[in-house]
Amino acid sequence: MDFPTPALSTPHVWLPSLPGWALARGRETDEASAAFAAGIALKLIDDLIRADLPWLGCWRDRLALKSAEVAAKMVGRAEEESAIRDAVLLTGAGDDPGPAGKIFLATRLLVRRSGPIGSLVVKELADLLQLRWDDALASIPDEVDSAIQSARAPPFVAADLIATICTARADAEVLALGLADMVLAQKLKWPKPVPLLLPERFGPAFRTIGGRGRVRPGEPAYSRAICLAVVAGVEAALRSGTDIDRRAARLIAAAPKVRTKGANEVIQKLLSEDAVSASAPGSHLSRWAATRLFDRLESFDAVHELSGRPSFRIFGL
Repeated sequence: MDFPTPALSTPHVWLPSLPGWALARGRETDEASAAFAAGIALKLIDDLIRADLPWLGCWRDRLALKSAEVAAKMVGRAEEESAIRDAVLLTGAGDDPGPAGKIFLATRLLVRRSGPIGSLVVKELADLLQLRWDDALASIPDEVDSAIQSARAPPFVAADLIATICTARADAEVLALGLADMVLAQKLKWPKPVPLLLPERFGPAFRTIGGRGRVRPGEPAYSRAICLAVVAGVEAALRSGTDIDRRAARLIAAAPKVRTKGANEVIQKLLSEDAVSASAPGSHLSRWAATRLFDRLESFDAVHELSGRPSFRIFGL
């Protein structure tokens, strides 16, 4: 496998943060200013996506993991990122990863999915999110198609879609936010979605003036809140991208020094996914060879052990 050069990105390809003049500050920002800031933010994240860097898969997965933590909180669960990651990576193929693991599978499906959002996709997401299927959910693909065809600015289209879904099914806000991120991707012609809205569900963008409540879907201030959430989501995504870019450069620089047969497949997986269990499933490496590979990569500071455990270890950028 041919790896990219260690210099994965340069400042003229994508900017690691929003310019200060573009940021919408304070809860009293009006809708027009929030929309302007959201437009600038989406342009910056578009630059990063179109740079087509080798670590974008890992980046999307990390944002999906954060989304899963927020989604778990929205449905009354308390699992944090590490427990949610464990629920998926330490569960055998075909086994039940539990409610938190299913939420991660749903948010990960959202960021790995490309193409039309049809009934099968919505049904799969609803099953993972444990939503009872009914006519309201069955009508979502038509609502999504209408949103994609809308001539309105993408953040406002997202706000309208979320409000429509939540009006029909008040328990489907997680699904609505995730689908809105998918619609944003299709409106902007991105190859795959990036979670921007769902991770910000409990952030300041949705706080009411005075901070004593939260703006709800369909309320007059909701479109403005979505614009502010886009800005905050892009800021967080760019910070994550800057960190992963640096870590990926170390991994790619270390790759030629690793002589384990089959290492290239594992290294590609590390660049493409949030994390890999120490047994490197699917790589055809023996347990001993996988352990040696990760120990070698760790010695180059090219990967980090993410679980903090002496056994059942998990590695990632």
